[in-house]
Amino acid sequence: MLLLDEGCSYTEIGEQLRIPPSTISRWKQRYQNDGLLGLATIHPGQPPRKLTAALRAKVLDRTRQAPSDGSTHWSLRKMAAVMKVSKNLIARIWQEAELKPHRLERYMATNDPQFEEKAAAIIGLYLNAPENAAVFCVDEKSAIQALDRLDQRLPLSPGRAERHGFEYYRHGTLSLYAALNPHTGEVIGQTAPRHTSEDFVAFLEEASPPNPSSERCV
Repeated sequence: MLLLDEGCSYTEIGEQLRIPPSTISRWKQRYQNDGLLGLATIHPGQPPRKLTAALRAKVLDRTRQAPSDGSTHWSLRKMAAVMKVSKNLIARIWQEAELKPHRLERYMATNDPQFEEKAAAIIGLYLNAPENAAVFCVDEKSAIQALDRLDQRLPLSPGRAERHGFEYYRHGTLSLYAALNPHTGEVIGQTAPRHTSEDFVAFLEEASPPNPSSERCV
């Protein structure tokens, strides 16, 4: 400001102080709007930079709540805007508390008394498959269905990501089985009210070419 008052041009000031013209213009505008207060390092309305215990607790508590705009999770910039602090400060608080709002894990609660026995049998197929047997691993595209989770959502906490239940209400959604024959380009499709093992085996039998000499083990 003193150099401008002496009549120096933006180019002369920039060469002397090694700053771009935009910086000179910004500080000049601040001085014209707020006088000497505009030249202060901390400007009115600027997010606070000092991390206090109260601010940390407030950020952590807000992080455990869902965003009010309908977003699936918090981002650094979204949280910084709500808390009126810098995103770097939010990043520091989350890192210290081991909070990762962008991560999501699934969990499954079951009341099946034979769950462990069934799980051991499935794992055994991978570890020691029967001779001349084919083991299929099938995943479902549940994200494209209209689903509501059966179990409650477990919010994120220090060192642990947010968790959603694996089971869900179907709301009348049909299951679609589809198979592609890479040799002919033929697509075989079938719908079913549910996706049980019986339905899946029936679909495999329809999609597979007949082979009288083969033996099937379910």
